[in-house]
Amino acid sequence: MTKLMTRNPSALRAALLGGVAVFAIAGLPAAAHAQDADTSAEEGEFDGNVIIVQARRQDETLQEVPVTVTAISGEVLEKYGVDQVADVVGRVPTLNVQVGGSGSGGQISLRGVGSSNISAAFDSAVAFDFDGVQVSTMRLVQAGFFDTQQIDVLKGPQSLFFGKSASAGVFSIRSADPTSTWEIGAKGSYEFEEKGYVVGGYISGPLSDNLGIRVAAQYNDIDEFVELQPGTPAVNQFRGQKNFVGRATIDWEPTPGFNANLKVQYVKNEGDGAIQHSDINCGPNGVADSVFLLGGGLVIPAGNDCNDSDGLYYLPDTAPPLAGSVPTATGPTLAEGFNGVPFSETELWFARMKFDFELTDSLSLVSTTGFVDLDATDVDNYSYVGILGPGVPGGVGTSDPRNTLEQYTQEIRLQSDFGGPINFMVGGFYEWRKFLFDTSQQAVNISFVAPDPITGFTFDWDKAQETKTEAYSLFGSAIIELTDKFELSGGVRWTDESKVSRISVPYVHAFLSAGPAFIDSGFFSGPIDFQDSNWSPEVTLKYQASDDVNVFASFKTGFKSGGIDNSALPSASLLGFGDADPAVRQATADALIYQSETAIGGEIGVKSQFNDRSVTLNATAYYYVFDDLQVQNFDAVNIQFQTLNAGEVTSKGVDLEMRWITPVEGLSLSSNLSYLDAAFSDTFVAGLGQDLDGREVARAPEFSGNIAADWSIPVGDTLELNLSGNAIYSGSYFTNEDTLTDLRQDSYVTFDAQISIGDADGKWKLALVGTNLADEIWINTSGGRPFLEPGVGDDLVVTQNRGRQIFVEGSVRF
Repeated sequence: MTKLMTRNPSALRAALLGGVAVFAIAGLPAAAHAQDADTSAEEGEFDGNVIIVQARRQDETLQEVPVTVTAISGEVLEKYGVDQVADVVGRVPTLNVQVGGSGSGGQISLRGVGSSNISAAFDSAVAFDFDGVQVSTMRLVQAGFFDTQQIDVLKGPQSLFFGKSASAGVFSIRSADPTSTWEIGAKGSYEFEEKGYVVGGYISGPLSDNLGIRVAAQYNDIDEFVELQPGTPAVNQFRGQKNFVGRATIDWEPTPGFNANLKVQYVKNEGDGAIQHSDINCGPNGVADSVFLLGGGLVIPAGNDCNDSDGLYYLPDTAPPLAGSVPTATGPTLAEGFNGVPFSETELWFARMKFDFELTDSLSLVSTTGFVDLDATDVDNYSYVGILGPGVPGGVGTSDPRNTLEQYTQEIRLQSDFGGPINFMVGGFYEWRKFLFDTSQQAVNISFVAPDPITGFTFDWDKAQETKTEAYSLFGSAIIELTDKFELSGGVRWTDESKVSRISVPYVHAFLSAGPAFIDSGFFSGPIDFQDSNWSPEVTLKYQASDDVNVFASFKTGFKSGGIDNSALPSASLLGFGDADPAVRQATADALIYQSETAIGGEIGVKSQFNDRSVTLNATAYYYVFDDLQVQNFDAVNIQFQTLNAGEVTSKGVDLEMRWITPVEGLSLSSNLSYLDAAFSDTFVAGLGQDLDGREVARAPEFSGNIAADWSIPVGDTLELNLSGNAIYSGSYFTNEDTLTDLRQDSYVTFDAQISIGDADGKWKLALVGTNLADEIWINTSGGRPFLEPGVGDDLVVTQNRGRQIFVEGSVRF
């Protein structure tokens, strides 16, 4: 099956490749002159020439650190109105983000490697690092960000400095800190396509000579986040979304050599359902397949059209026979009384305390304590289609997941700055985490026959699974200056992680438990245990060819812990937990366990600046092998999940990054290009029985990239005009990992642009911003639509991006 959405992307690909030549020519005329980067290496500075990153848990310039990093300044994020993780993909080739749905609530991948968006049990292969705290849940993809100092995307395994769950990379967000003088800022914007607005502001400054504070908040209200197809049987013809986020930061330096920095953040998201931009691809038969239930005893017309590129979605409310009382294993639920109308609500508390101690002139100790508390509840219908009659919704497959997370982390690092050829960093990390996945589901939809005769509940069952995780790790690294030009660095991290999970099923519809296929109400599994440990070494050799050119070669490994799947249905497959034979009980538990994922490989890179550092050219070639890649597939006919480890995936390619501060006053150009070859490189038999060995992995375009321009033009003595544009290209890619002929998204091109006028000193600004101006709709992921007739139905659920957005924005600062 093929998805054709091409709008002449060859022109942009030619422009991107031509841009490489332009940057190269720009760097030829003059040799670079050395600068002392340390004089500009104040934390958080991003001036176009000197960019500070924390890729090795310490401040280093982007050009000196031997790590492949894409850094995006807070100024760029503000300029284009970027406040969601999914919006960053236009600046980072090979980054793919999916938002929404049940299970994990999102998915993120780099260089073709990521984690399933179905299972909430999987850690992300791309670690989320918020202000130095690694957060495990992918639900934070939905949380967004604001008042951001900088985003760093680290590519490739980063286990030495970021630990487990960084086997494919790191997505790091650093929020803004208190300023040395008092500032007050405010902004407001209105978006015309989705009819939404944003208001926000901050106040920042010193309370005393050694105590600073920053308080910031933002509210976003979108009326038409998702527009439904006309005639969709739903109360809300537009699915809206509301988001509030507030953060307080206190920075205290009572004496030289000691600093304490506390951040506390609260987030609340509300929406009209968990499903966002998910459409139906009608497959080769070209028709909207009916909903096939109860062995064919009930067939519901689909109701949707087969246009999956118009930005209109068919998401019906719950069918009336299924929209009754909601059971729950863990107390009252927000879903009680939802009356068949989908909704979602998430609350998040995040806190981080960081201490920096200068023990001596050459030794410092850093302590980072993190706390996360998440509570997310939603209700939606995962048939995605269905109409019982004119105006009567026929949504089935209703799910009411409640995800709660409590996480505590502690990291301590001791690092040296001897001023000599050898320096080191040693430390330890501890994590305690409790995750609850409590969901009522409609997989059989038995209440079309009758509600449960005992309780009156209309859901098939309620299942709760609580998983507790405890992880320890120790790590050490050293940097050795072998000569004036050669530097050897490396280290190793040891990780030990254990998980224990317990499944309880307090309720199963009596009609289901009466048969042999399902367990009885009151089921309890007892403890299900998983434990694994890992050594993750890393070594890098860097050659400083000149003051502005360095070459490096790295050997790296990565580790992502396995665990216990929480997607198993309360079917007879769980009956073994009650067997008297310990071997049967263990075999039943083993069927739910997936193994750890590891990575090994390396990269060779060069980082260079020319022409008085006005031109930057960076390139990295990489080759990594991922073993036991964690995969989860969904059987759309039998409504079953399949969790497994793929044999092997090989990811290799080249990343290019270019920046040019041109001779034209105020004009700068930048570009990121990527060549990627990521494929299964060993036997991997997917859910439909085909061996995918040799096939590309999903979401791995061979070529992708962007080219951006930014031009600041003085207007008189007090005003400044800014013109910015960003063109994005992605090559074609598979959208799933089921068969050799999965749906393939064709290559596409889109554009962002911004024009603003404001005070030259930044006191006020008015801007017009456009994102995805081509209004291109592309597919991120695909999978079989639930409740298809066996051997007949071939519809796919496809998750897509947001369409065009046009903002008018005003901001003030004083």
